[in-house]
Amino acid sequence: QVQLVESGGGSVQAGGSLRLSCVASFSFIAEAWYRQVPGKQRESVAVISGDGSINYLDSVKGRFTISRDNAKNTVFLQMNSLKPEDTGVYYCRVLGRTSLRQYWGQGTQVTVSS
Repeated sequence: QVQLVESGGGSVQAGGSLRLSCVASFSFIAEAWYRQVPGKQRESVAVISGDGSINYLDSVKGRFTISRDNAKNTVFLQMNSLKPEDTGVYYCRVLGRTSLRQYWGQGTQVTVSS
């Protein structure tokens, strides 16, 4: 059974940190974190492409770090120096190694208060 479970969201004050995790029941070859704010389109925050290159949304560069643990089929998003504008629902997306299909996590809420 394909499962993709996110955790680590919560409420913090500005300047705080959170670490999001996304655990898959299968191996994957590319992964990303997105966030969505009500009334706006879902936007890509951090991406690790199949060739290992990493890209970040300009507004999170230097504050967020995406990483993965291949042995545990897990992708992380370390978020430091959080700002109120980082508030949103964060989703992980992975590309299955065998299926080459994209899978989305259920989303986890991040709320940053000023």
